[in-house]
This record gives sequence, structure tokens and C-alpha cells, in this order.
Amino acid sequence: MVGTILSVLLVAMVFLAVSVVESREPVRAVIRYGLLGLVFVLVLIMLRAPDVALSAVVVGAVLTGLFLYAVRGVGE
Repeated sequence: MVGTILSVLLVAMVFLAVSVVESREPVRAVIRYGLLGLVFVLVLIMLRAPDVALSAVVVGAVLTGLFLYAVRGVGE
């Protein structure tokens, strides 16, 4: 059961990574990047690495905020 969920999450990560790279709109790319980070954190939790998952949450939140700030600044 856990292996199946982990496999689905890994496939979702690949799909989201390709989606981020192929996205033409910067805001949508940043949103998909945030979702990719969320799935990555779920994978880390499934692999029983909560300390690394917590670090990934913090780094992902900071980077997503910086990306949105940069996109907003370039768009004006």
C-alpha cells in the first residue's frame, strides 16, 4: 500500500516538473512549482524523513514567495 502511494507521488512529481518547465505563464509556473514542493514533502514524509521534510517546507515557502515577488516586479 505504501509503495503504491509512493509510486503515485513520484509519478506526480515527474508530471509537475515537466509542467513547470513547459509552462508559458510565470505565475502558473510558480504555482506548479509550489505544488511540486508539496508533493516532494509528502514523499519525504512517506520515506520517514520528517526533519528533511520540514526543511523543504521552509525553503519551498521562501523560494515561492521570492519567485512571486520577482514575477510581480517584472510584470509591472
